[in-house]
Amino acid sequence: MFETHSRYAKLPTATHVEPDGRELVYVTRRFLPRPETLMATGRVGLRSGDRLDLVAARALGSAEAWWRLCDANPSLHPDELEHPGIELLIATEAL
Repeated sequence: MFETHSRYAKLPTATHVEPDGRELVYVTRRFLPRPETLMATGRVGLRSGDRLDLVAARALGSAEAWWRLCDANPSLHPDELEHPGIELLIATEAL
């Protein structure tokens, strides 16, 4: 249903049955990983003009992995993670 690198790829699906009998398949809710389940793999400094997708492409090899930076560097506003001079933690979920 989703690309293998998508943040939704490993989520289970569920089915809702409408009153008329139609079945609607949906992806269950994704919860953010708890910080203690993350394994730090490095840090990356932001440069002028950096966006999360550009940093993810440079540090993780895929612009579509920007959400991993958000998971590892929690903020209520992702744009707070795009200021030149700050360092972002690079982390993955520990197996």
